[in-house]
Amino acid sequence: MASLKQRTSGLVQRRNDRESGGEEDEARRGGEEDDQDQDEKGDSKETRLTLMEEVLLLGLKDQEGYTSFWNDCISSGLRGCMLVELALRGRLTLEACGVRRRSLLSRKVICKSDAPTGDVLLDEALKHIKETQPPETVQSWIELLSGETWNPLKLHYQLRNVRERLAKNLVEKGVLTTEKQNFLLFDMTTHPLTNSTIKQRLVKKVQESVLEKWVNDPHRMDKRVLSLILLAHSSDVLENAFAPLQDEQYDLGMKRVHTLLELEPEKESAKPNVNELMWAVVAAFTK
Repeated sequence: MASLKQRTSGLVQRRNDRESGGEEDEARRGGEEDDQDQDEKGDSKETRLTLMEEVLLLGLKDQEGYTSFWNDCISSGLRGCMLVELALRGRLTLEACGVRRRSLLSRKVICKSDAPTGDVLLDEALKHIKETQPPETVQSWIELLSGETWNPLKLHYQLRNVRERLAKNLVEKGVLTTEKQNFLLFDMTTHPLTNSTIKQRLVKKVQESVLEKWVNDPHRMDKRVLSLILLAHSSDVLENAFAPLQDEQYDLGMKRVHTLLELEPEKESAKPNVNELMWAVVAAFTK
């Protein structure tokens, strides 16, 4: 009798464990949009990077600690990263396309959830988008968040010192450090690389996505990796990830990247299980 009771209690315990485990799994799945996808499950939260941080890290010179002075694309590219990051986390979406199926660039950005993301820059952008009525399009938000507007009444939407703030985030995560460099007429704060492992892992992820792990179908690719490739190209930093490759691998990788760049956002966004806002951002940069 006692053994039967023990077995029964054991079954109840295992069932409870499974139920609690199932609840935990469901909660974990529900929170996947809040957490960034990680190739390495052993990573601590401190080394998980947002799309903006990944794009900036690809653009930073390792030793010098600053982006190329000739790169005039990264500012708007980082704002596009913010919109896509918020969409991947379930905070933003595009308004319904309607029966006549309006173009991606004519549809407004809608706040789906105003739950804090834990990232100051993302929360700041989300607050602007939530409080703006009537809503704006993706193209407008990229311009407003970049400060590229002629309307003085909308200058308060600009997110200032984005690169510096992202670099400080990476310093806090142990990826970069902070130094002062003298450039004859002025001093500049720079952020050289200190954790080369994380940078190498990021570069390897980009390389493998178009080489060893190439699937020849954007809809079978991880949404975050696909977004990273397209946004890194829009920010003019993607080639930095392919620079270390041998000539044959470089040519093959760039050829496959070009197949992604030649896709038509309107057609791709009409397919099932896609991130429409990501394709809208791509459309804004390629129009």
